[in-house]
Amino acid sequence: MDTDVTVTVDGRQHRLTVDTRTTLLDLLRERLGNTSPKKGCDHGQCGACTVLLDGERALSCLALAVAHDGAEVTTADGLAPEGELHPVAQAFVDADAFQCGYCTPGQVCSAVGVLAEVGRGWPSHATGDLTAAPELTSDEVAERMSGNLCRCAAYANITPAVLRAGGARA
Repeated sequence: MDTDVTVTVDGRQHRLTVDTRTTLLDLLRERLGNTSPKKGCDHGQCGACTVLLDGERALSCLALAVAHDGAEVTTADGLAPEGELHPVAQAFVDADAFQCGYCTPGQVCSAVGVLAEVGRGWPSHATGDLTAAPELTSDEVAERMSGNLCRCAAYANITPAVLRAGGARA
């Protein structure tokens, strides 16, 4: 069964007719040609498809497009103006926090989400004192980024990149 959906992707609105089984990831990649989010596992286990969905990080392979009619989707491509790098992406470059680059767009979107969550005071499993605002520490970043896998094992540089982007010491 097909239905019409409207999504705003990286600031540009799109109205499409999609099969009701179409994932947000497939809509982005196959219908809109946005190859920033990657299809890694297609089961929500690797994080390569991470985008910001209405400002919060989400696994686009698990999100049905019809469930997000009217949503605003930001991919790594849409985080900064054309020709510029978002501060988190720049921190990844500066910290050499990638190797093959396949997972990098998802890692960057997740890191932007992590910094927003910490900024809002949302605790994680690694937060020691649930009554205080969480501090941006290596343990906090590692816990929050644990849903994003890197087969090249660039973790040693990803955590410092997120810390750098958040203004903390690496």
